[in-house]
Amino acid sequence: MTERGERAAGGDDRAGLRSRPAVLPAGRSALRIREGTLADLETVVVLRLALLREHAANRIYSRLRPDAPQRARRLFAAQLASAQEVTFLAERAGDVVGILRCVESAGSPLLFPDRYGYVSSVYVRPEARRGGVLKQLLAAAERWCRQRGLDELRLHSTIEGESGNRAWSALGFEVAEYSRTKRI
Repeated sequence: MTERGERAAGGDDRAGLRSRPAVLPAGRSALRIREGTLADLETVVVLRLALLREHAANRIYSRLRPDAPQRARRLFAAQLASAQEVTFLAERAGDVVGILRCVESAGSPLLFPDRYGYVSSVYVRPEARRGGVLKQLLAAAERWCRQRGLDELRLHSTIEGESGNRAWSALGFEVAEYSRTKRI
């Protein structure tokens, strides 16, 4: 992962996209949301590790492994190839400025719904924040979920991420449970 603000490397396989990208006006240049492909692997690694590093004060995310980039490449490549999930990338002026992963998840057999969309690994580069990137990434995830017959989205967020939690609340997410850890 690179330091914040550094441009991510990675390819752009427009021919391999599973759905038509949306081009949305945002500020002086258009914001384009598209599905990531294996050609975007290095960009995905850079952005998702930046997210983990940004939350280094968190009890869980502070324990980043030294070989995380190598592990991430294998894991994220499998995720990009999966039919049960999608990784959306937000581009502005040719630079990837945000990422959001959405997974079709099975619910508990005792509760409704049977399946739901799980949003994870959401990151917007600091210089692109407060410009509608998160809102557009989430809109793409909602469309993807609706196309699959899913009518609920869930996510986890860190307790330290006050601005992120305010953003999630503003986008309609409500707190439903707390996740706790205990070292033994």
